[in-house]
Amino acid sequence: MTQDAGHGVFEAGDVVLQSGRTFPSMRIVYRTFGALNADRSNAIVYPTSFSAQHTDTQWLVREGGILDPTRYFIIIPDLFGNGLSSSPSNTAWPLTGDRYPQVTYHDAVRVQQRLLAEVFGIETVRLVYGWSMGGMQAYHWGSVFGDRVERIAVVCGSARCAPHNSVFLDAVRAALTADPAWRDGVFHERPVRGFRAMARLYATMAMSQDFYRDEGWRGIGFSSLEDFLVRSWEANFSRRDPSDLLAQVWTWQHGDISDCPRFQGDLPAALQSISARVLLMPGDHDLYFTVEDNRREMAHLRRAELRPIPSVWGHRAGNPVQSPADAAFIREAVRELLGD
Repeated sequence: MTQDAGHGVFEAGDVVLQSGRTFPSMRIVYRTFGALNADRSNAIVYPTSFSAQHTDTQWLVREGGILDPTRYFIIIPDLFGNGLSSSPSNTAWPLTGDRYPQVTYHDAVRVQQRLLAEVFGIETVRLVYGWSMGGMQAYHWGSVFGDRVERIAVVCGSARCAPHNSVFLDAVRAALTADPAWRDGVFHERPVRGFRAMARLYATMAMSQDFYRDEGWRGIGFSSLEDFLVRSWEANFSRRDPSDLLAQVWTWQHGDISDCPRFQGDLPAALQSISARVLLMPGDHDLYFTVEDNRREMAHLRRAELRPIPSVWGHRAGNPVQSPADAAFIREAVRELLGD
């Protein structure tokens, strides 16, 4: 384990995954903000989302922001597969290509919990806050660690990957692997056509019909729809290693808090086991994680509030770096959840 000025690497050693496979020398890169108080009771965990690294998501951690480092000690663990923590791009042969040991959310949160306990001595978490894949991790924290998690905020996320969401992810995988660079389970060069196809497919679902109908991209600095697709979506995903993207697609698609020996696929039982206060904030125009998904989950939760984000930004309403109104809505809801 190394740690320096808010940045660190947690060396977890050889980790036996949920699949039974061993991931050798597994590691989490993380970033921290603020100070841990004397009784270690002010910790917030903020896991990263699909393809994101902590530098992409830390914008909302600021004084007076959604997560306030003047009041809380905030840890951002980089999700496996994002190119910083253990990922296909930094895992040595022979665990490459289709031999990479796939990581579930159950695997991820258990190593994250070890990071908190072994590095910082944190046993109880004030809040786990996450957007998208981060929200799915928040749900897993609440289910796996029971009374050690006081609150979870699930922003545009769900307890299980829904069928429609899974079909979309099949399409993302197909777009990337249809590129001629993908041969025999390995990318042999940069999949230029695959990145383009994936980005446009992703943009179709990520933003709402109303956003495109109203030409919402004009208000954030793009001169045309094509300009928005190329400079925002294609540029964003082409920053990443394609094998890393596929690994995180697999994790996302297999997300299910009940897929473990304790619950054996019984999702209502897994939801009922969560003792934390739960804030569910789907985007009311989100096509990935719908309001209806959260509404059905809420029926089985002990202490939960459903507060949809009213926004044409679709899934991106939950990461409102360019939408001050959505950021204010989320900030107020999180403050109420924390009792601030």
